[in-house]
Amino acid sequence: MSGALLVAGTTSDAGKSVVTAGICRWLARQGVRVAPFKAQNMSNNSMVTADGAEIGRAQVMQAQAAGVEPEAAMNPVLLKPGGDDASQVVVLGRPVAEVTALSYRPMKAALLEQVLASLADLRSRFDVVVCEGAGSPTEINLRADDIANMGLATAAGLPVVVVGDIDRGGVFPALYGTVALMPPADQRLVAGFLVNKFRGDVRLLRPGLDRLTALTGRPTLGVLPWLPGAALDVEDSLGVPTGVSSAGPPHGEEVLRVSVARLPRLSNFTDLDALAAEPGVLVRYATRPEELADADLVVLPGTRATVSDLAWLRATGLAEAVGRRAAEGRPVLGICGGHQMLARTITDDVESRAGTVAGLGLLPADVSFAREKTLGRPSGEALGHPVRGYEIHHGVVTYADGAEPFLDGGRAGAVWGTTWHGALENDGFRRAFLAEVARAAGRRFVPAPDTSFAAVREQRLDALGDLVAEHADTAALWRLLEEGPPDGLPLLPPGGSSGAAR
Repeated sequence: MSGALLVAGTTSDAGKSVVTAGICRWLARQGVRVAPFKAQNMSNNSMVTADGAEIGRAQVMQAQAAGVEPEAAMNPVLLKPGGDDASQVVVLGRPVAEVTALSYRPMKAALLEQVLASLADLRSRFDVVVCEGAGSPTEINLRADDIANMGLATAAGLPVVVVGDIDRGGVFPALYGTVALMPPADQRLVAGFLVNKFRGDVRLLRPGLDRLTALTGRPTLGVLPWLPGAALDVEDSLGVPTGVSSAGPPHGEEVLRVSVARLPRLSNFTDLDALAAEPGVLVRYATRPEELADADLVVLPGTRATVSDLAWLRATGLAEAVGRRAAEGRPVLGICGGHQMLARTITDDVESRAGTVAGLGLLPADVSFAREKTLGRPSGEALGHPVRGYEIHHGVVTYADGAEPFLDGGRAGAVWGTTWHGALENDGFRRAFLAEVARAAGRRFVPAPDTSFAAVREQRLDALGDLVAEHADTAALWRLLEEGPPDGLPLLPPGGSSGAAR
């Protein structure tokens, strides 16, 4: 078996990533060797593979769902937005160019060849490859040089399942219109639909599903119920919640409150997932100084645009509030770009090309941006516990004397800075760090002694596998994987010449 299919969506955030992960987990449970694939991902939420390649964090999560090691071929093209109209292009895990939306388009023909080669490589080594689309497959202004949706599907002959988000409303016109706007060659690959995020009695939906089938000639292959907490390792910071996490009862006497600066170009925000999974820890995202007032810990997270986001931090008043906290000895943690903001000076002739600007001056350090990106999987020890993480940065932080080393960064009083992403996923270190924060904040908070973040993630991935196994037409999915796109699917106007003619 060397099957593959493409999971497309009517919109961004329709649920393509979690459906892909769910199908991967369902197949892996059947003993199928399965790999995820996303031809082109636009995201600042990325990770480093074991061999030092940078890929989208969603594909790392999907590889975990499949029970395989993530690799560059699973996400051959990654676009990392750094400004209003600029992105870094990462190909097979390595940065190759900075582009605008228009200057990127001439590159895509060559990138399609790389995408197809990566997909063919995975198909030669795995039983099944589950591909995830990007945005909508019916971006008619971009179809001519598409490499991530129907351009990929037509080039590789992939059957396509379209996911619609019913929680947004308008799922029936979205599903119908997605197919109807496609040219005939694309329509012939769309084998069916999945309705996602449904709340209520599915019997109420049945007349609409039957009518959709009558209009399109394509079945609905499942109605997936709303699953709280299903969005793992989201690609876009727009998916980051604006409220607070659900903390549960604290192990000690008090809850620990964490406020995270919601930077405009926030990256690697999954660094905070491990804190949000800890009993008794409330994580919330802040855009105003008053939202830091009662926080026991303030986090400056990663960013794709350190200098620009530092300017935003100052414009909102958050920078001044963070400075007051540090002066009072109240805990502050900076991660990667947030760590760079804590330095005295930042010299950037690479990303922002702003030259030397003043940092927050809360750590005795200076930052200089290197043209070569640092990508790595470091390991070490901190607070008496082993720690493993990953690094993705151009900024190099150099410390003066007087700072205590901390995860390749430093600590001064209650201010910590680290270049490592993923450090908080290490259970022993996370508990020790939270205990330090609680002491500095004067809280009677005691971290739970047995929280396993890896186990929490596995439970969430199992829930996605259950979602597919229990609510999707798995027999139909098997047929698509074994036989490819069905023959004789009707064409819809305007893709067809005379309505739903065969």
